[in-house]
Amino acid sequence: MKDIIRIGIVEDELIIAEKLKHLLTEIGYLVFEPAINYSEALELLKSGKPDLMVVDINLREKNDGIDLAKVINDKYQIPFIFLTANGDRLTVERAKKVYPHAFLLKPFTKEELYAAIEIAFSNYKVSSGSIESKTESISKEYIFIRENHRFIKLNFSEIIYVESQENYVIIHTSGKKNFIIRSTFSDFIKQLPEQLFLQTHRSFVVHLNYISKLEPTEIFAEDYIIPLSNTFRAKLYKVLGIKD
Repeated sequence: MKDIIRIGIVEDELIIAEKLKHLLTEIGYLVFEPAINYSEALELLKSGKPDLMVVDINLREKNDGIDLAKVINDKYQIPFIFLTANGDRLTVERAKKVYPHAFLLKPFTKEELYAAIEIAFSNYKVSSGSIESKTESISKEYIFIRENHRFIKLNFSEIIYVESQENYVIIHTSGKKNFIIRSTFSDFIKQLPEQLFLQTHRSFVVHLNYISKLEPTEIFAEDYIIPLSNTFRAKLYKVLGIKD
């Protein structure tokens, strides 16, 4: 039986807290009673041991959600999502310093909440076997990527290759559609399963199942030609069972 993800809520507006609890329960998560302040949040972390926290940044007291995030990072090392009505530059810059795993703006829909949780687990650097076993079924076959103001589910099987362009990555898919997202190349490829994708060049990663032909410096995948550098050739040949 698959483990149920346990989620904690920290929100001082009771109507929003209840809405969150209701939506998360509808999706299928186990949800603790919401904490309405910093102190209750600390108790929830200690006693409930949630797998993920949804945290309002602007708690109406001395310690806010960013202070709580520092505790989560230092003591509990679980993913958390920031929830806020303020998407201004100052708030975002403060939030970035504690490395939230996703960011959700009020008002939000059930679909946006679900996508934020999926993204949070996908972005989370797995540090324990318990979290890995609970998130494996969530993040193994797909990722969510952002396009304008929405999130799109993209199966790994649809990705032919990924290339780096400065601070962006371009995802080339079997549907002939390209997705351009803002991310470093190294951060993005960490989300791809190693058994399916292999780096062929400092700026390229290819899905192994799409490779149809190899040349010393090039890979053919569908209608694309992808560079193959000396640095990565030996590993690719080994994975494919090719003796050079």
